Amino acid sequence: MTTHSLPVRTETPARTPVEKPARGGRRLLRQGAGRQHHAGPLAYVLLVVMAVLSIFPLYWTMVAASTDNTRVSQTPPPFLPGPNLFSNLARAWDEAAMGKAMVNSLIVAGVIALSTVMFATLAGFAFAKLRFKGRNVLLMLVIGTMMVPPQLGVVPLFMMMSELGWSQQLPAVIFPTLVSAVGVFFMRQYLSEALPDELVEAGRMDGAHSLRIFWSIVLPIARPAMAVLFMITFVHAWNDFFWPFVVLDMTNPTVPVALTQLSAGYVRDQSLIMAGALLGTLPLLAMFIVFGRQIVSGIMAGAVKG
Repeated sequence: MTTHSLPVRTETPARTPVEKPARGGRRLLRQGAGRQHHAGPLAYVLLVVMAVLSIFPLYWTMVAASTDNTRVSQTPPPFLPGPNLFSNLARAWDEAAMGKAMVNSLIVAGVIALSTVMFATLAGFAFAKLRFKGRNVLLMLVIGTMMVPPQLGVVPLFMMMSELGWSQQLPAVIFPTLVSAVGVFFMRQYLSEALPDELVEAGRMDGAHSLRIFWSIVLPIARPAMAVLFMITFVHAWNDFFWPFVVLDMTNPTVPVALTQLSAGYVRDQSLIMAGALLGTLPLLAMFIVFGRQIVSGIMAGAVKG
């Protein structure tokens, strides 16, 4: 007895037609992929104008610092450097005690910038990725402190520094600004976007606690924002005048407080004041020249990763 096997029909799934781009569209895509977009003449003109406007105040400071007070007061003022730059810089250095003032400003700005970066990154990580009771309320309180003018707390803060025995000392300038609400909010916003929740959960599954996650996962991701925050905080602390002027004196000044010594007297020597301002600006320029490339490259790397 022979059995005949019936042919089995296997149905193949219908193929979805794939729309192919037109021949002209493929040519345009290939051309666009390899093409480098160049700015037009108007963009270069705008960049040159903005660069000149940005550099002109520094150039004018150098011009005014290189002449005498009579020449600065003339109309029209000079637009070319004079021969007295180094002599005016030496006078400003001696009369304002700029050596001690720069050391004090370096200590104050460096400690404030480092502490602000670390504390703001810790708080930003907590507000962005950790879940705890009252998180939103605390964040609103932090943001609310940004709306309070700092002048309102000068009197109680000065009384507190006097009670601690820190009056006319550098800790009185450093302690009230160890962290800023702006820094906390900035790091919170950055980590909310740049730090994936999956990385934090993976660290939890591997048995890492919060500080270990912060050290091994958060810090490498937050490095570009930390560099930007450090630069901004350092410049702000270096240029801060109001609170150091209140709590310090001329025997232990920072750079902005020391510059007030140059404007004392009935007749102000504008060239001497500009020489002191130029001395106070040079460390910031040197820091930006040394670390500016790393900061910009860090920002670009963080933008690409995000």
